[in-house]
Amino acid sequence: MIRHFGIIGVGAIADIHARAIAEMSEGELVACYDVNPERVSAFCDKHHCQGYLDLAGFLADERVEIVTICTPSGLHLDAAVSAAAAGKHLLVEKPLEITTARCDQVIQAAKKNNVLLSGIFPSRFNEASQLIKRTIDSGRLGQIVLADAYVKWFRTQEYYDGSGWRGTWALDGGGALMNQSIHAIDLLQWLIGPVSSICSFTGTLAHERIEVEDTAVATLKFINGALGVIEGSTGVYPGFPKKISISGSKGTITLEEDKIVTWEFDSSLPEDTAIREQYFSETGSAGGSSNPSAISYSGHQHQFENMVDAVNHGTALLIDGWEARKAVEIIEAIYRSANNHEPVCLN
Repeated sequence: MIRHFGIIGVGAIADIHARAIAEMSEGELVACYDVNPERVSAFCDKHHCQGYLDLAGFLADERVEIVTICTPSGLHLDAAVSAAAAGKHLLVEKPLEITTARCDQVIQAAKKNNVLLSGIFPSRFNEASQLIKRTIDSGRLGQIVLADAYVKWFRTQEYYDGSGWRGTWALDGGGALMNQSIHAIDLLQWLIGPVSSICSFTGTLAHERIEVEDTAVATLKFINGALGVIEGSTGVYPGFPKKISISGSKGTITLEEDKIVTWEFDSSLPEDTAIREQYFSETGSAGGSSNPSAISYSGHQHQFENMVDAVNHGTALLIDGWEARKAVEIIEAIYRSANNHEPVCLN
């Protein structure tokens, strides 16, 4: 059954959402809302949907069944609460909200109104990510020893200067971690499991006129005993693909965007050769390492399809509200550790 989508906020990421919906066999974009008339007009002309300049009118559109929220991060809560109250299922761009307390309010709004809620983390839906998750869960890496995430990206000063919300605590919720590295942080904790403690440093080293960090380093201890590192920056020229490296007593896997670059184990399996042939190849994706618009819509498409399957057939959401909250909790702990100059325990 085809499900009809509406988009709240038609900034840059909304175009990715619209393209993902257009590729779905059971999805159709019917409406959008934004406060900027020029943006709404241009978006509607491009994606052939109805535009609204008032949220109440948008939410009253009975065709809209699933809402994707693309507003600045610190405005997700208000949009989500209103959409949930109108009976719309929710797909919320990362982060779900800028604090765990605000995430909790989004989760409760969805529960109260009996609507589905999914936080958008498209990296989980890559085939390579899914393969790595299955491999780790199978125990093939043995005892996980090190689990690291590296996000060495580049954003110009104009990127921050050109927006009234980027680089602010109130609307961005943080900098290189909350806005950019959150994808890798979510992927890391999904692959390895909960983090028990964090010690970190943050700084604003490469940009001016922003309130938040553009560089951060954190050391982690996971509940399973593994240790790890998160490095995140928007000040590394020219920008490099995000990298996840997982090492255990029996093997190591390294992922760069959706490309596997290391697949080594103490004992080989017949499928290893085919895996290397398929996932070692160049993908051409830089994942937004230097251009925030240069990302693929395929991960979003798969996540939107997961939502449609959940609405149509009751299948489980891969990333519900509680799952989306986990990366925000880790980032909050990193900020707290850096600000207080002491380790933070999570579990």
